[in-house]
Amino acid sequence: MAGDVAKQADADVVVWQDKKRYLWLLGLIAPTALLVTLPIVWAMNQAGWQTASQVLFWIGPILLYIVLPALDLRFGPDGQNPPDEVTERLENDRYYRYCTYLYIPFQYASVVVGAYLFTASDLSWLGFEGSLSWPAKIGLALTVGTLGGVGINTAHEMGHKKESLERWLSKITLAQSCYGHFYIEHNRGHHVRVATPEDPASSRFGETFWEFLPRSVFGSLRSAWRLEAQRLRRLNKSPWHLSNDVLNAWLMSVVLWGVLIAVFGPALIPFVVIQAVFGFSLLEAVNYLEHYGLLRQKTANGRYERCTPKHSWNSDHIVTNLFLYHLQRHSDHHANPTRRYQTLRSFPDAPSLPSGYASMIALTYVPPLWRKVMDHRVLAHYGGDITRVNVHPRRRQELLARYGAAA
Repeated sequence: MAGDVAKQADADVVVWQDKKRYLWLLGLIAPTALLVTLPIVWAMNQAGWQTASQVLFWIGPILLYIVLPALDLRFGPDGQNPPDEVTERLENDRYYRYCTYLYIPFQYASVVVGAYLFTASDLSWLGFEGSLSWPAKIGLALTVGTLGGVGINTAHEMGHKKESLERWLSKITLAQSCYGHFYIEHNRGHHVRVATPEDPASSRFGETFWEFLPRSVFGSLRSAWRLEAQRLRRLNKSPWHLSNDVLNAWLMSVVLWGVLIAVFGPALIPFVVIQAVFGFSLLEAVNYLEHYGLLRQKTANGRYERCTPKHSWNSDHIVTNLFLYHLQRHSDHHANPTRRYQTLRSFPDAPSLPSGYASMIALTYVPPLWRKVMDHRVLAHYGGDITRVNVHPRRRQELLARYGAAA
């Protein structure tokens, strides 16, 4: 009997197939969306629809705030976890890492095309008289910012790996959004302090996204610089040495945008600012929703307990997971930071969001709606005990009193 069970288990491993294997290529929609829409814009202009065609330059926000949430609602959760027995094979299958590498050439092709379209004074070849209107330019910058924001997630996937090539590709991907310090702070800061009051990238119960955003942006920047300065001092080097990974990552952004501004002129500067701010604000919206209110408790020795699946909000909605390389399986990622995206698992006992990240990002912008959807979930996760919640210090007395705890 035991032999039959073992044979059946082996057979299950042999026949197991990743049903998402070729669907991972959908992750290339973000960096190619602008390129794909240009022929459609041209065709609409030939038909005399010049005004309507400019709406397509907003394709990034349209995908993010409308299309992906609708698809998540339509297709729902994934439900497939790879068996432990196939993990090593999946980890070693280079096809999956090539899917992330491909993001980069399309990303920078779109950046260059976007820079050209933003500054061009004659777009007659595309069917416009003169340059783009400012509404179209803003949509264009936000679209490029969207691919930059998704690119930060691609950099996140590669930056966790041990191979030098992938770590450098991670910094190259971050150059667009001028957020190279994320490479340091996320790996050596956030993963150490996650779900604690000391982590600038873990949002607190009762803290709005608009309060969290500057705290995370500037707190993460300070932390990244401090971490690299400490590392270099141990090597008897100045923090200003070029081996400082914060400095060399920022230098990539300076070179990238310096060259593009030299080519396309100072008129490109608003484009640089809009796309960068929008891109890293998308990352921070995701940071905000990933650990909202969750807290690692302190043990008897005064240290925080080990990070477990209960310290991250998850969503197994398949469509957004395909676009974000399983980022929504965040609990497994924190438990196994070097695990590749294709092998991340969904844990049924981890706290779960009501929908995919794409749906929840828009909700973070409206604090009353966010709190209506999420606050009761945080409290339910802790059995109604708000003393176990990571509470916003400014609202601590108010929230403790409201939920019946002694201050």
